[in-house]
Amino acid sequence: MGLVKDFKDFISKGNVMDMAVGVIIGGAFGKIVTSLVNDIIMPALGSATSGVDFKDMKYVITPEVLDAAGEVTTPEVAILYGQFINTILEFFIIAICIFAVITIIQKSTKKIEELKKKEEAAAEEAPAEPSEEVKLLTEIRDALAKK
Repeated sequence: MGLVKDFKDFISKGNVMDMAVGVIIGGAFGKIVTSLVNDIIMPALGSATSGVDFKDMKYVITPEVLDAAGEVTTPEVAILYGQFINTILEFFIIAICIFAVITIIQKSTKKIEELKKKEEAAAEEAPAEPSEEVKLLTEIRDALAKK
């Protein structure tokens, strides 16, 4: 029963919605980074390396075998290290972006906390609002002073 209660608490606190939004945004962000790596960074690197396309880089362990008709009877076995390089670049780009976002959030949170502390300190230093009795006595004093 404890597990069911814990699950109900988890769902009722909104954590599921936060997690769902995070997963959806993360998936979309992953597509953006994949496009950035495949469509912008890797062609630029390929151009810098005399037109080498990293996606096509591989080490063939066993070449494909063709029959007399030219159809593949045994597919090639290869290590696709070019794809691995793309994946590593995607990981680093995502890691850098997440680091930047977390750093911005932490700095913003710290500034907000500092502002709250300053406001609290200013509120403590500010003179307190006089009580109703003090206001009434001040009015009486001022009225008597006018007579």
